[in-house]
Amino acid sequence: MSKSTFSVTPSAARLTASLRDIGYDFSAAVADLVDNSITAGASRIDILIEFDGEDSRVFVADDGMGMTPNGLLEALRFGSRRDYGVGDLGRYGLGLKTASLSQGRCLTVVTRRAQDKKLIHARQLDLDLVIEFDDWLVIDPQRTEAISRARRMLEESRGTVVVWENLDRVLPEKNASGGWAKRRMENLVKKTEEHLAMVFHRFLSCDPKAGELVITINGKKLEAWDPFALEEKYTKELPVQRFEIVRGETSGWVTLRRYVLPGRDRFSSQAEFDRLSGPLKWNRQQGLYTYRADRLVQWGGWSGIRAIDEHTKLARASLDFDTDLDEAFNINVAKMRVAVPAQLRHMLERPINELCLLADDAYRKTSKRQGDRVIDSRPPGQITASMPDVGLALKSAAAQVGEYPALRRIITQLREDMPEIATTLGL
Repeated sequence: MSKSTFSVTPSAARLTASLRDIGYDFSAAVADLVDNSITAGASRIDILIEFDGEDSRVFVADDGMGMTPNGLLEALRFGSRRDYGVGDLGRYGLGLKTASLSQGRCLTVVTRRAQDKKLIHARQLDLDLVIEFDDWLVIDPQRTEAISRARRMLEESRGTVVVWENLDRVLPEKNASGGWAKRRMENLVKKTEEHLAMVFHRFLSCDPKAGELVITINGKKLEAWDPFALEEKYTKELPVQRFEIVRGETSGWVTLRRYVLPGRDRFSSQAEFDRLSGPLKWNRQQGLYTYRADRLVQWGGWSGIRAIDEHTKLARASLDFDTDLDEAFNINVAKMRVAVPAQLRHMLERPINELCLLADDAYRKTSKRQGDRVIDSRPPGQITASMPDVGLALKSAAAQVGEYPALRRIITQLREDMPEIATTLGL
């Protein structure tokens, strides 16, 4: 029996307007374009964030492989028809468009494919034009000053330049040339520097696995911000652990690396201690740093495994997976959020609790001070612990001997019979 089928094309005006609210902030939107440049094999990415009132704009230029005319059109298609291989930073074929239009109403891409040819192609996606005709229109733009400038950037080598204009989500609707608007742009430059230095720190640090990359913002070369203070003498690294994740017919490996950072008194300098506190500062920077193909996608907090605690602020851990496990981690379009699979969450509890116990111990050793000197307040050979520490130690010990499910049942019963004690123990 045959079925009737109907083609229902979505309204271009409605859908593109909706996709602007997919979840990007300015820094994350720029990072998504950097993903594309890295996938294109770029070794240098120059970002210009320029304030000029209503004519303010953003340029993201790379020296990657560039695109053919057909490839350029495909790149501007929502849900582009391309296959992503293992290790590619792209995922849904939406990033260039959704990231760009989340900040401005006009996206232009200028590209040059061949090193030995000066043939440069430009195409533009203008939200106002899409809304006017309610159609998925891409145009060959006129030679404006911004586009001519983008073309000049490609005169000496192949690559791609992305231009954002009409930045209605960045600048205020009124008084776009005012002092507040200028200060906002300056603040966005600083936040973008911090964000990219953290998200792409493995690429910027010349990690042989990730490859060498130079990123500049308004002419300033970014320096990698390493969350794990690996250059500090007293950073402690715990044994690496690997876990196999199976989802349907797909399986892959997840790698966990755990670090206890030094206390303030054991850092090489106060300046380094302050720098390593990170954009979110010490308490909120503790936790899991989740990497997809060496690109940081989520950081801070323990993904529901445990709560953030002042006493464990020196604990940080990296969790690495490759793109073959994207579905298992349920990565979002903006590549800023992942969900730790339930089967992995259970396997992480013991090593994470072990890490936090050691971080708590390191913190308490430097928590009592006399003047400027840090001392350990505990008598030699004596260990004192708070009641929540005792509860945490019980959980860790039960996990190590394979009796964690039994302990969970005991905790459940304890909560029913003696809730005050369970609360005191942090259970």
